[in-house]
Amino acid sequence: MSASTTRRGVSAAITTVLAVTLGAGALSVPATAAPLPTAVTAETGTKTAPVTYPVNGYFSAAGKTGFLTSARPVSRRAHTWTRFADGSTTTIGAAVVESTGSDVVVLGEGPSLRRSPVVKLRDMAVGGRTVSIGLGPLNGVYVKAVSKDTVLAEVTKADGSMELHLVTRTDDTITQRKIEGLPSGALGIASTSPHDGSVLVSYALRTETSQRHEFAVVDLAAAKVVFTHRTDARYTSGRSFSATHLVWAEDAGRVHTVDRATGVETVTDFGLYEGESMAVGLLGAWQMYGTPGTLEGDGRGDSRPLVPFTAKSLASGETVKLVDYVTSVEPGPDNTLFVRGGTVEHGDGLYRISLGADGRPAAELVASTGKPVQLLYLGAQIPHTFDLTSPIPLKWKLSRDNVDVDLKITHRGTGKSFTKRLYIYRESAGSPYLYSDGFIGITWKDIAAESQMGKDAEAGEYDWSFTAHPQNGVGPAVEASGSFTAAKGLSSPHDVNWNGTPDLLARDAQGVLWRADTTYDTTKKTLVASNYRPDRVGGGWQVYDRIETIGGIGTGSADFIARDKSGVLWLYDVTGNGYGASFAARKQIGGGWNTYTQITGGSDLNGDGRADLVATDKAGALWLYKNTGNLNAPFAKRQKIGNGGWGVYTQITATGNIGGAAAGDLVARDKNGVLWLYLGKGDGTFAARQKIGGGWNAYTDTIGTGDANNDGRPDLFAYGPGNTGYFYAGTGDYRKPFAVRVSSPVLTGDPAYNHVS
Repeated sequence: MSASTTRRGVSAAITTVLAVTLGAGALSVPATAAPLPTAVTAETGTKTAPVTYPVNGYFSAAGKTGFLTSARPVSRRAHTWTRFADGSTTTIGAAVVESTGSDVVVLGEGPSLRRSPVVKLRDMAVGGRTVSIGLGPLNGVYVKAVSKDTVLAEVTKADGSMELHLVTRTDDTITQRKIEGLPSGALGIASTSPHDGSVLVSYALRTETSQRHEFAVVDLAAAKVVFTHRTDARYTSGRSFSATHLVWAEDAGRVHTVDRATGVETVTDFGLYEGESMAVGLLGAWQMYGTPGTLEGDGRGDSRPLVPFTAKSLASGETVKLVDYVTSVEPGPDNTLFVRGGTVEHGDGLYRISLGADGRPAAELVASTGKPVQLLYLGAQIPHTFDLTSPIPLKWKLSRDNVDVDLKITHRGTGKSFTKRLYIYRESAGSPYLYSDGFIGITWKDIAAESQMGKDAEAGEYDWSFTAHPQNGVGPAVEASGSFTAAKGLSSPHDVNWNGTPDLLARDAQGVLWRADTTYDTTKKTLVASNYRPDRVGGGWQVYDRIETIGGIGTGSADFIARDKSGVLWLYDVTGNGYGASFAARKQIGGGWNTYTQITGGSDLNGDGRADLVATDKAGALWLYKNTGNLNAPFAKRQKIGNGGWGVYTQITATGNIGGAAAGDLVARDKNGVLWLYLGKGDGTFAARQKIGGGWNAYTDTIGTGDANNDGRPDLFAYGPGNTGYFYAGTGDYRKPFAVRVSSPVLTGDPAYNHVS
């Protein structure tokens, strides 16, 4: 009853059409999403909620008992039938498939069904059978399946003429009936799915000077044409019919309607680009239309409005908005349509449209993707103390990125502000304000280029706010606000590429060192990988028995040290630019470091703003190496801060200030797997240890990542055998410094790593 099309854009002319056809208030929506409704299925009593719509499924067909999807990107032999009753799925291994508006799915093995010598009619209802019809011996090509055992086919006669036949298979017998009343010379015959015993056939007739298009309603039982209509339309799609009307879409957004009783054709122009068409349908005397598109948009940043999928009474002119956006439309059984789209109230998925007891159409969600249609604000990714000299962007997450964002940032002390509209798009090189992790954001460099506030770059408190407008007009705008503290020239505790999120350094069994860029997933509440796999730093790192990220020497991205097996300690100065990391040639710090059993860095232990280094020696003493900020002499002369007893620990980890006291802290694991907290006093020494808990010998490495979830408290990552990883969010409470661990997918794939820092 309709064809699927893809929207590129809508012209300004649509404003007039909306005013006439939709009426005032047609686009109003509730502020928050409502719970999903109960779905009513053909199999009564077996389902109380919409089933799950397959991820990346392209909607192809629907019947009484289920619906068909194909994998996206489109892949041959990747088709799935999902039952409405219980959500169970059946894989269909056919090259091409087609809808019949029922549970019968047409399968073919050629590049298209018209070029498939055999078509199969598979009934997907429980207990249904498959009927194969070979059209090759009949010199026929497939047009449309019209029942469980019958297809329409173009059959070429011995004299070269063509006829349209009904071809039926009964057991092993093939019979044919010619459709009477179809004009000779019909070209490009296409047919809708059947309903009420009829189909709508479209075709072209060539004249000496042009080509005209015609429609014919065919009574299948009588095998003859019972109604025809000629049109001047150059292109037709989405053809639908009812007992009273015909409807179809033409190029550039023109929708045609024909009254079968009078033959009068009416055209509504929605003003699309050439090559674009409306999604249309017809139920009784209700014409339906909408500009097709996806919830996420086409990536072009198009801010032109989208016409919701709307029903208009051809008798009274009344309009009813059915869904807020439509991607595709397919016919269903018993005078229904199925629409892939979504509503702000019920979300994204598959909707069944039918006429209610009052004769008015309504949409019902029958399969849900679980995605909200309303634009949602999902949180900010801004370091608790933001470095105004860094390339790290201020970032915000929305449920989708086809938005335009009106951003305002104000320095609280001076009242100076910066405002800008951020246009977000994915096409070509993409928007400079859209990041690969789906966040939108802006760097201070960009702010400084356009505002005096940015040029002044004053430390202190800043307030931010924005309004994000959906570019395709689906759902209301969303507002968000917050604040952050800014400073200058900070040292990054564990951010090697200086993009605002922690990095992990991991060495595999072949001695190759990898850098894993991470980010915090606000939904899963854990640390996840920013990239598909870690970046390769280089080989030969098996010469070191200890590699430790120690924070920045001075300002900027985090640096790291490595101790070779002869006891020489080396410094690797890292330069991050917000996207990648470059590693300078190693610098020798000095020898004799094999006297230490444990080394860690990253906590500011003396309150000077720089991350320091601590080490335990073989006698059990603890030593402090203050960070000088000088790459040529990065550490001051060592200072003993623990006289003995530190030899009981198999691992120490600098965590930053996790206990809420005066300075950076340490955690230490003893030989029994018990983890202890040492609160820093701010003078390089620690308070008496406090027990955190047992079982920490399950991990080979624990790493103080810094503030990964941007709540102002440092966090911890733990790596263990079998490539397992866990994220421990810092609480800021010394009595219970870590929240319950959450499994992390970072570093869980191949290869396995024998050292992580």
